[in-house]
Amino acid sequence: MNKLKEQYIKKVIPAMKEKFGYKNDLAVPSMTKVTINSGVGQALKDDKFIDMVVSTLTRITGQKPVLTKAKKSISAFKIRAGMTVGAMVVLRGGRMYDFIDKLVNVSLPRVRDFQGLERKSVDQSGNLTIGFKENVMFPEIKSDEVERIHGLEISITSNAESYDQGVELFSLLGFPLKKK
Repeated sequence: MNKLKEQYIKKVIPAMKEKFGYKNDLAVPSMTKVTINSGVGQALKDDKFIDMVVSTLTRITGQKPVLTKAKKSISAFKIRAGMTVGAMVVLRGGRMYDFIDKLVNVSLPRVRDFQGLERKSVDQSGNLTIGFKENVMFPEIKSDEVERIHGLEISITSNAESYDQGVELFSLLGFPLKKK
């Protein structure tokens, strides 16, 4: 069993039951999925950029990304309906826990001038979204091999019912949230 899942069962569930008064272990909020997304807007001029983003997401997550297509044509951005505009990976179960463990304990500490995650990154439904301008903080990405740096967005979806429950869940799981 993953150590983050073990921590969830042994520490997070009892703490959340005590604070919010849950009667049942299954009523305690948990993480349901992680979505890693990267836009490929620069790919309009360079087709190799899409391949690079796909390869980066595959290395980071261990899973092949799905290419997302534009639903509408937007002339101001030179996008036509059906063009590839991004790549995304959805992780659940064991891979999700492995990825989050790596994110919290390895990748976030490698971010330059990192002071902690803003509490406003948690939305009213208790989901956490983090955006990165660079992808080089992940250990699978060697900085000397990277031709072009691209950003990515990580959304961690939970079944928490409120902002407070989401903040408490993520801080108990070890996410470095800033103090108020």
